[in-house]
Amino acid sequence: MEDLLTGVSVPAIAAVVYFVIELIKYTVKNNETFMRFIPLLSVVLGVACSVVCYFALPSIVPANNVVVAIVIGAASGLSATGFNQIIKQARK
Repeated sequence: MEDLLTGVSVPAIAAVVYFVIELIKYTVKNNETFMRFIPLLSVVLGVACSVVCYFALPSIVPANNVVVAIVIGAASGLSATGFNQIIKQARK
């Protein structure tokens, strides 16, 4: 069961980051300065989620130390931004 949770943790972090970014974009409409910092905000949110999960539920995050958890969180945050761009480009 832990193997299943370990495999789901990275996409789960990406989904949480995607949802939070969409909520923030909905509340801060038409602010071009903010829109430029969305990828950076995604990385920060991904790192925060991953570090919290690493300390709260260490068996779920596939990391041996905090640095690996930070890298996993950053990659999850950037994947949420990439997924957003895939959806955006597919609509055009």
